[in-house]
Amino acid sequence: MANYSNLSVLIVDPNVGMRGNLHNMLNQCDITKIDYAVSSGTAVRQLRKKPFDVILCEYDLGNGQEGQDGQQLLEDLRQNKLIELWTIFIIITSERVYSKVMGAAELAPTDYILKPFTVDMLLQRITKALEKRADFFSTYQAIMQGNLREAIRICTLGESKLPRHASEFIRLRAELLLGLGEAEEAEKIYLTLCDTARPLPWAQLGLAKAYFQQEKFDDAEKILSHLVSSNHKFISAYDMLAKTYEAMGKLPAAQSILNDAVAQSPHVVRRLRRLGEVALDNGDAESAERSMKQVVAKAKYSEFRDAEDHLKLVQALIKKGDATQAAGVIRDLEKSLRGNPKMEACRLMSVAMLYDATGNSANAVEELNKAVEACRETPGMSSKSLITLAQSCLANKLDDAATSVMLSITSDMNSEVTTSMAMDIFEKANRHDLAVQMGKQLAQQVKDLLRQGAEKAATGDLRGAVSIMQEAVHKAPDNSQVLAACANMMMKQLDQMGWEHGIGEQTRTFLEQIKRRDPTYVQLAEQLKNYQAIQRKYGIAN
Repeated sequence: MANYSNLSVLIVDPNVGMRGNLHNMLNQCDITKIDYAVSSGTAVRQLRKKPFDVILCEYDLGNGQEGQDGQQLLEDLRQNKLIELWTIFIIITSERVYSKVMGAAELAPTDYILKPFTVDMLLQRITKALEKRADFFSTYQAIMQGNLREAIRICTLGESKLPRHASEFIRLRAELLLGLGEAEEAEKIYLTLCDTARPLPWAQLGLAKAYFQQEKFDDAEKILSHLVSSNHKFISAYDMLAKTYEAMGKLPAAQSILNDAVAQSPHVVRRLRRLGEVALDNGDAESAERSMKQVVAKAKYSEFRDAEDHLKLVQALIKKGDATQAAGVIRDLEKSLRGNPKMEACRLMSVAMLYDATGNSANAVEELNKAVEACRETPGMSSKSLITLAQSCLANKLDDAATSVMLSITSDMNSEVTTSMAMDIFEKANRHDLAVQMGKQLAQQVKDLLRQGAEKAATGDLRGAVSIMQEAVHKAPDNSQVLAACANMMMKQLDQMGWEHGIGEQTRTFLEQIKRRDPTYVQLAEQLKNYQAIQRKYGIAN
């Protein structure tokens, strides 16, 4: 038997007897570095202190009554990056209800074991997981370091050197290409995989993602619709089809397909939240209320509760005309999320909505002004919630406040809201004047950022200069001059301070964007030549 004495294991189980049984089983496998967690909360606290090689997690963490289940914990850990790509997460369960087992499998734990099981069965599962982890470890390391090109190279080697994992290496390589924004290259891989009598569902899903990334929404919809109709259990296809419908502006269809997905797998919080958001956008207040109530209830015992879930529930109830219940949700928000960094901003926004709905305009305006200030001091507020705040400000003739909120969204490097999308908010509110005004302000901000970046570079602070110019690109992503200026600054940093995979990859992306949008751009040929010279300088494969 292999030596497992150096393995660290976290047992997550509320039952003291089961913890003891698992401990004894692990000891029989020569595993002695064992810690315990009796709930999802204690598991999160343990994982914040140190990593573990293996997590053995009971599915029912609330004794069937309250608390998170193992699948919800796994979802939280992955979304909040508390476990590494190579962490082995095994769900242990006696649960045989189809929807729950389905949900656990959908979230792709390393494995799951049905009770009762023997020491040999447990050891066999751990051994199998460790062997696979060893085969993929170098790939995972490259991904964690941000060196996606190296990860792709390792995947290519793995396809031939480790044929038992060839399909998984191909799959990961294509996904990495999508992550780099190289949808056309990923498309070629997926097309080859799909050119068979019985193409694998994951290859078809990948092809749809490649089409989506290229904005070939009709092609993506065709593949995904077929996937959903032919494989009712492939929930990821439902999610991607809903996303495609949203991009096409087909909100009723997006809501319908998310409803079908939730019916198949009703315990995944992120999907319930998405259904609630789409229902809100679609004007279906009752469905939004139903979904957001489930989100609030399921997230009650999570270490990562989000006050914005209460805000969305309040929004749904107000749209439904139920001010009384909305007021109750606000009270629960104040009571149960005291200390949460987003609580005050969400409370003020919710109260403003309630005042607005009950015809108290003066108090609504007062609370909106407070909400704008609170959001300015609260990091992490979603773009969707901030857009809702801006729209409320517009409805109450708070033009400066609305403009301030939208400018803050475009300044957030993590926001997916583009300049044109932000300006469209004003156009839809029939405020073309504010859209023009905002466009001028953004243009001036970009000029100021480029100037500040150049000043930083002149003092020798190349990292600071790059950071400032990246912000300029975020505000003007379609401007070739801005892209070129940022690419030049990043190449200067790479040349003088050494190769960094993230900066190198972003430089390449910017140059490719210029080539696609403006192939005759006068500086492009020289920039591409400089980039290749820097790659050669550091021995980076072209």
